[in-house]
Amino acid sequence: MNHKEIHIRYTEYENMQELSAEDRELASMAVEATVNSYAPYSEFHVGAAVRLTDGTAVTGANQENIAYPSGLCAERTAMFYAAAKYPDIPMETIAIAASSHGELCREPATPCGACRQVMAEYQTRGGKPISIILVGSRKIWKFSCVDDILPLIFDSLGKD
Repeated sequence: MNHKEIHIRYTEYENMQELSAEDRELASMAVEATVNSYAPYSEFHVGAAVRLTDGTAVTGANQENIAYPSGLCAERTAMFYAAAKYPDIPMETIAIAASSHGELCREPATPCGACRQVMAEYQTRGGKPISIILVGSRKIWKFSCVDDILPLIFDSLGKD
């Protein structure tokens, strides 16, 4: 028997001014995208912004539906749009922000498991790490790749 550990690394920032200019722009886009959320049931408005390797950026927002789970998270909305519109351009970074009752959440909102797995698929498909920026009003977390928020990524189909 072997005991093993998984370690992750991330950077914590106190505010958006500490981010690089391009990360600050993407984080701001995610915050702005929260207003496009349709969340009449949860009142939890999430926005996401994806930057592609060519510099193109797209946004998405969560879309709820009274018939749960027919809605879609902001992260997947943005990633699916990016992949449909720009299928040959890999994703480089995704920023995610959430607000509740008109105010940015204090703590960064973390992606659900389904969104993490979709990020992992696009990271594999693109052949390069996708960094993740999680925006809160009191702190911002930046992860260098999807593996840091989803260790032991499911990728076993077709492998021995």
